[in-house]
Amino acid sequence: MCQNIAEVADRIEDRIGAVLLTEEALANGAETLKTALGSQPSWSDIPFVLLAAQRTGRTPNAKLSQLALFDLASNSVVLERPLGRASLFSAVASAMRLRQKQFQMRDRLAELDESEAQLRLATTAGGIGIWDFDPQTGRLQWDERCKIMFGLKPDAEITYEDSFLAGLHPDDRDRCDMAVRQAIDPSGDGQVNIEYRTIGIEDGLERWIIAKGGTIFSDSLPTRFIGTVVDITQRKATERALAQSEAALRSEQQALDALNRTLEERVIERTSELEQEMAARGRAEEALRQAQKMEAIGQLTGGIAHDFNNMLTGIIGGVNLAKRRIAMGKMEDVDRFMDAATESAHRAAALISRLLAFSRRQTLDAKPLDIVAQLHSTKELLERTLPETIIIDISVNAEIGRVIADANQLESALLNLAVNARDAMPDGGRLTIKASREAVSAGNRHDLSAGDYVLIKVIDNGVGMPPDLVDKVFEPFFTTKPIGQGTGLGLSMIYGFAQQSGGSVAIASEPGVGTEITLYLPAAGEGSNTIEKKAATPIVEGQGQTVLVVEDDDAVRLLICEVLSELSYKTIQADDSIPAITQLTRDQTIDLMVSDVGLPSMNGRQLAEVARQQRPGLPILFVTGYAENAATKAGFLGTNMDMIAKPFAVETLSAKISELMAKQIVSPP
Repeated sequence: MCQNIAEVADRIEDRIGAVLLTEEALANGAETLKTALGSQPSWSDIPFVLLAAQRTGRTPNAKLSQLALFDLASNSVVLERPLGRASLFSAVASAMRLRQKQFQMRDRLAELDESEAQLRLATTAGGIGIWDFDPQTGRLQWDERCKIMFGLKPDAEITYEDSFLAGLHPDDRDRCDMAVRQAIDPSGDGQVNIEYRTIGIEDGLERWIIAKGGTIFSDSLPTRFIGTVVDITQRKATERALAQSEAALRSEQQALDALNRTLEERVIERTSELEQEMAARGRAEEALRQAQKMEAIGQLTGGIAHDFNNMLTGIIGGVNLAKRRIAMGKMEDVDRFMDAATESAHRAAALISRLLAFSRRQTLDAKPLDIVAQLHSTKELLERTLPETIIIDISVNAEIGRVIADANQLESALLNLAVNARDAMPDGGRLTIKASREAVSAGNRHDLSAGDYVLIKVIDNGVGMPPDLVDKVFEPFFTTKPIGQGTGLGLSMIYGFAQQSGGSVAIASEPGVGTEITLYLPAAGEGSNTIEKKAATPIVEGQGQTVLVVEDDDAVRLLICEVLSELSYKTIQADDSIPAITQLTRDQTIDLMVSDVGLPSMNGRQLAEVARQQRPGLPILFVTGYAENAATKAGFLGTNMDMIAKPFAVETLSAKISELMAKQIVSPP
C-alpha cells in the first residue's frame, strides 16, 4: 500500500505484478511515475488498474487525462466506482496474467542471449568471421575477425562500398560485387560461396578469404544477407608450395630417367635429393590436411549458424510480435506467437541434442535391455507415427537375449530411421525391423572390438540412393530433403549414438530397391529384462525440505530455485563450489544438493565428493548440458545420485528430487 504517486514510483521494480491506482492519486507526481516507468527493462511494461469516480456527464475527467503523461493507455484498464468484488478481482487477475507473459518473454530473451553466446564461442574457436548485411538499408555489420581479414581495426566503421568493395583485390572486386547481387536477387537461390583476395585497407596485407552465406527473403524482398568468412591464406600458400613441389618432383624424375643407369654415384646423389624433396612434400601435404580440417570446421559452424539463425528468427519474431500485440491490447494472438517462439526454442534444443549425439558427448544411461520387448514397444510408437500405407514388420528371435544400450536413445534412433524410411516411401511400402546376434572377431571392417553384438536392421523398399549419396549420409548437415525439411543431423546422431555405445552403424542402398541400415550394439550376458512402461510424470511437491542449489549460470539458478519454491521446498543458493562448501559446513539442515556438472572451480562431481565428506547421506542431483565428463551415468554417479540433462521439464525435476528424497540417509552436518 502506497500513500501517494511518489511512493509508487519508488517501488517500481521487476517484482511488481500490477499497480492499482485511484483516480484521486493522479493529481500529483505523475511525472515522477513516468520517469520510473521509463527506466524499466525493455521487456517490462507493468499493467495498471485505475479506479475512477462515477461520471455524471460526457465531459472528460481532467485526472483521467493524466494517463497520457506516462503512456499507460496501451497496458491499463479503467474501472468506474462503485464496482463489485468480482469486477475488481477479474481486472487484477487479467493484469497479473499479462505481467506473467512479460516474465516469460524475459526468460526467453535470456535463453536467446545464452544461445548467441554459444554461437560466438564456436565461431571464435574456429577463427570464423561473421557478416550481416541489410540490402534494404545498406547497413553492414562485421565482427572483429571479419574486420581483421580486411585489415581494419576492431572499432572501425564499415560500409559496403568503403569497406567491403574498397578492401577487395582489384581483380576480384567486380566478381564479388556480382556474386552479392545475385545472392540477394529473389529469382536466384539466395546462396553465395566464393573465394577472393583482400588488400588490407590499413595494413596493406594480401589475404585469401572464402565466404559462404545466404539471403533471408520476406515477401520476395531480401531482408538479411548473412554468412561466414574464413582466412585461407595459409591454405593457398600450402597449395602453391605443394604444386611447386610436385612440378619439381616430376622434372627431377624425368631427368633421372635420362641419366646413364651405369653411373652409380649420380644415382645415389639424385636419390638423396629426391628423399629430401619427398620429405618436404610430406610436410606440405600435412599442412594441406590441417588447412582442410579448418575448412571443415568452418563448414560445420556455418551449418550450425544457418539453422540457429532460422530458429532465432522464430524466437525473436514470435516474441516481438507478441510484445506488439500486448502493447496494442490484442491479446487473442499472443499465445499463438509465444507458441511459435517456444517451438523454435524446442527445435534449437533438439539441434543441440543431435550435435551432442554426433560428437559423442551426450549422457547415456546404458543398461541391459530385453531387445525383443524393446522392439515390440517401439512398434507401437511407430504405428502411431507412420501412415497406414506403410506396413511395419518386426522379425526377432525370442532367444536373442539382451543388448547394452540407452533405451531412450535407442528408441529415438529407431524412430529417426523409420521417419527416413517413410520419406523414402511416399506411396507406402513395407518397413522391416530385424534383430539377430552375431559374434564379431578382431580386425573386422567396422573396427569393432571382438565380442558378441546384437544387429538391428531397419529395411525399407523405398526409392533407395545411389552410391555417391550413400558415402555421405553420415556427414553432419548432409540431407537429401528439400531446404527447410531437415537439419541433416538425423543419421549423424545415430552414428554418434552407436559409436558412444561401443558399436557401429552400416548402410546399404540401391536405387529403386530400398535401403538397409544396420546398428551394431554390444550384447549383454544371459538373462532377460523387461521394459518399464513409463507413465506421465506427475509433479511431486515437497514438504518444506531444504535444497542447496549450486549453479554458476544466474538464469538457470533462478529457474531451479523458483521451481523448487513453487514445489514447497526451501532453497539455499551458491554460484560456485567454494560458496557451496561454505554452506555445507554450516550448522544447518540440507536435505538435498542440486549441482551443475560444469562449475568454474572444481566440477560438480568433485564438489559431490567434498559434500559427502561433510554429509555422508546427502542425496545429490546433477544437471548438465554437456557430457564431456559424464558420458555414461553408470560411470559418473555414486550412491543416491542422479542426473538430468538441460533443458528439463518441471515434472522431470520434481520427480527426480522426490525420488532422491525418498532414499535420503539422515546424517548430521
